[in-house]
Amino acid sequence: MLKGGPNQWALRGGDAQSGGLSTFYNGTRPTAGGYNPMKKQGAIILGIGGDNSNTGAGTFYEGVMTSGYPSDATENAVQANITAAGYHSGSTGTGTLTPGSRISLQATTAPCCTSHYLRHDDADNKVVISGTNSSSSATDKADATWIVRAGLANSSCLSFESANNPGQFLHHSNYQLYLNADTGNSSFAKDATFCPTTGNSGTGTSFQSVNFPTKYLRHYNHTAYIASNGGSNSWDSSASWAADTSWLVAQPWG
Repeated sequence: MLKGGPNQWALRGGDAQSGGLSTFYNGTRPTAGGYNPMKKQGAIILGIGGDNSNTGAGTFYEGVMTSGYPSDATENAVQANITAAGYHSGSTGTGTLTPGSRISLQATTAPCCTSHYLRHDDADNKVVISGTNSSSSATDKADATWIVRAGLANSSCLSFESANNPGQFLHHSNYQLYLNADTGNSSFAKDATFCPTTGNSGTGTSFQSVNFPTKYLRHYNHTAYIASNGGSNSWDSSASWAADTSWLVAQPWG
């Protein structure tokens, strides 16, 4: 929040999900070049926040213009309303692959799929990608949320348990991804274990099948598979393979 009066400026900000406001500047107008004297501009840009630097990733900016010089109490009340609204940053890519953590996996393939997340399909047990956002239903958000577990077949790798179907895991069968209950046998454990690597496209994370190490978790025509970079199956197509096999580990939707 930036407010100004005659030779008086204040800049305050906070987390959109919790806590109060911090004051970053409060005093006379800075004398650095471009601040004093200031030139009139033909437009006002709202919503970019500060200097729009890359350190602002994941911050909340919503623009409004007011007249006057609002009190700190007024701004504190606005912040309280924002945190009470429960804004959720599901697409910031800041989830962690720590056993026990809840995450969502965001596709990185542009332009088709960057708003899509890996989820199970309630119509059957297939795993797909589909658009998920703050307006999605609670069920859709939960379907796109996974609990990270130590790998069932290799504790150095990972398995992914459904957040809203406890005991059911992401696993492959005939190279396609499904959600099923852990059978307890070694075959299922291997099919449900994936080793994270640097994203094949240079972005995010890729997930290598523990029992088919040349194959990675991939979306293809909005359906999830394990796929190699070129092969006899249609989902092994080398076109967009690197992007299709690279995922952002995002904060959980559910």
